[in-house]
Amino acid sequence: MQSRVRCMLIRGGTSKGAYFLASDLPQDRDARDALLLAVMGSPDKRQIDGLGGAHPLTSKVAIVSPSADPACDVDFLFAQVGVDTAHVDTTPNCGNILSGVGPFAIARGLVPIEEPVTTLRVRTLNTGTIADLRVEIANGEARTDGTARIDGVPGTSAPINIGFRDTEGSVCGTLLPTGNAVDVVDGVEVTLIDNGMPVIVLRAADVGRTGYESREALDKDVELKARIERIRLAAGPLMNLGDVSSKVVPKIALVASPRAGGAIATRSFIPHECHASIGVFAALTVATAAALPGSPAASVAQLPPGREKSVSVEHPTGEFTVHLTVGGTPDRPVVERGGLLRTARILMDGSAYVPARAASAQTDGALRAAE
Repeated sequence: MQSRVRCMLIRGGTSKGAYFLASDLPQDRDARDALLLAVMGSPDKRQIDGLGGAHPLTSKVAIVSPSADPACDVDFLFAQVGVDTAHVDTTPNCGNILSGVGPFAIARGLVPIEEPVTTLRVRTLNTGTIADLRVEIANGEARTDGTARIDGVPGTSAPINIGFRDTEGSVCGTLLPTGNAVDVVDGVEVTLIDNGMPVIVLRAADVGRTGYESREALDKDVELKARIERIRLAAGPLMNLGDVSSKVVPKIALVASPRAGGAIATRSFIPHECHASIGVFAALTVATAAALPGSPAASVAQLPPGREKSVSVEHPTGEFTVHLTVGGTPDRPVVERGGLLRTARILMDGSAYVPARAASAQTDGALRAAE
């Protein structure tokens, strides 16, 4: 006998994950996490017995419900499911998976539909961040056809525009948890920053790299990965995150001068593998770091002038444009708003089957025995 739980598989941005209604999962956290591990096939480096894709970018989960906040439409809890570890981390958030919440909520009837564009306000429960998603609609469904293109995803699709106003200090409590634009950790100048994602930003040159290496070369660079992990472990307490040895935050971003017409070049670690591109909130956070005078990112960035800035963040497979509204003064700038474009596509809607032993007794009827 197996048990089954209703879910969708959705590509959100450059990630892919399983999307669930909160009411279809156990309310008890331990039971819920055990179920998610079974659904994704973890722990196993191939995730051969589940839906996971054997990589952190394809081992993600979204849990969605009508919002308890009257100012929002839906609540979203992000979960990073370990690939070869039995660990479910709800500390961070994920802007790529967030982009799929719009099509999911529309398909599940959680929000009223307006054509040609439905705007929904999403509260991320991990961090309290609120975002507005603008989803194009055709024939009562989220459109998938369009001309929007994002590097790291083949083809084109309909755009999903995401606007943020309150990402500052989403996990660490403040934009700069140490109060400094520059700190020295393990002998390296860094910016410890959180504008939607806790990130340690440092010049690639300061750890003996160019910042233009391929993802494959960096993943094989054992010496570099050991060095940046030492920095990460030392930075965790400074960022109000405590012992981060078993956490997926903070991320690491190596930065360098742009060389493809962008504003800054990046190589992002998530945190133990090099990202094929760069995460949504990591890109927003790096762009914010580049706007801070005296920071390592500012020293290599080429930002456009003006209050409204389109910041092209180069990464291994292309670029990611972040739109910043910057106020304050030249000496003390304040990032007032961040915006970006993503795409998403529903890949599957149905039921995930898990061994009966993984089904909790506290399912409230959400799990149904397979016939």
